[in-house]
Amino acid sequence: MARIPALIARFALPALLSAALVVGAPPSTRAAETMSEQDAAKMKARMVEKIGKHLDLDSGQKAKLGALADKLREQQLALRGKGADPRAELQGLVAGPTFDRATATALIDAKLGAISTKSPEVVLAMGDFYDSLKPDQQAKVREFLARHGGGHHHG
Repeated sequence: MARIPALIARFALPALLSAALVVGAPPSTRAAETMSEQDAAKMKARMVEKIGKHLDLDSGQKAKLGALADKLREQQLALRGKGADPRAELQGLVAGPTFDRATATALIDAKLGAISTKSPEVVLAMGDFYDSLKPDQQAKVREFLARHGGGHHHG
């Protein structure tokens, strides 16, 4: 059986776990968060093509995988906020003599709002994609999850 690429571990399979747990978009690298829309579209196309080959997806399944990638990107951007630098935000909370509780609470509220708004869309897109898979394709996904746990492996 062909080995499923790391791109699945990075995007589609964590989405399955996230959708199941309703906790939001999968973790990502800072580069993925800050890439241009053009670069994101290229990365999505490569991901859909690679996953499509490994799972032997038909055009309808590829379209659903693409829709899932779009929803994940939307949620990722919503979680990040407009031009937000997470490190700068954290540093701002402790820049003064006291912890900035009000700003910390506002940041948390914004993240929770993004999750509550975007997670249902991610869940629906993941369900549409996964449910469109044939039993042997679903088995490949489950096997991959059993081997890798859907987590990121750095090394």
